[in-house]
Amino acid sequence: MKKAKTIIKLKDVWKTYTMGENQVHALRGLDLEVQEGEFLSIMGPSGSGKSTAMNMIGCLDIPSKGQVYLEGTNIADLSESDLAQIRGQKIGFIFQKFNLINTLTAKENIMLPMIFQGYTEQERHDQAEKLLKLVDLGERMDHRPNELSGGQQQRVAIARALAVDPSVILADEPTGNLDSKTGGSVMDFLKKLHKEKGTTIVMVSHDQHVAKHADRMEFLRDGQIVKKIK
Repeated sequence: MKKAKTIIKLKDVWKTYTMGENQVHALRGLDLEVQEGEFLSIMGPSGSGKSTAMNMIGCLDIPSKGQVYLEGTNIADLSESDLAQIRGQKIGFIFQKFNLINTLTAKENIMLPMIFQGYTEQERHDQAEKLLKLVDLGERMDHRPNELSGGQQQRVAIARALAVDPSVILADEPTGNLDSKTGGSVMDFLKKLHKEKGTTIVMVSHDQHVAKHADRMEFLRDGQIVKKIK
């Protein structure tokens, strides 16, 4: 059997913040690997380091110490401009609060990240329409966010995350602003996406009912993985 490719690797990662005379260690020697095509959930209580770990994986921050590899590249040594380029090309983000632009239609929100990656106007239109159909919103492409339900807005956000065909989707509490029924529908869609497209998904959640949708769960406490759940 062919061995799965490691797409993300955190090795002895520390993140320390200085607050006055105090040092706060958000991550304490974190080790983590994510395989290509895997659906991983990172769980933990508030203050456990989940968001900091997500920032490392998403190239939003660099460690105080240690290595963070994305497809073999150690991002710990990169400049902010290089990090921004990698984020735009390789990472798709899904946020708890959707982060859609209210003055743009669903289609225009999805087209936006493609502008910065050099897609032609026709390519942007074609890709956005294809993705809206994928998330069952083909009939709503000209609607603005305030004309959509919370679940529909999150599906637009998922489509936007897929716009440039990224290597990894990072989902930060993707159901946090949704009721349980709508949140369940969004998770069912993410599972379908993972199964049918083989997309690598890393999700942060404090809710075990949400996290259990993943192939694997890792539990963080005090900046370290303390328990593996399969």
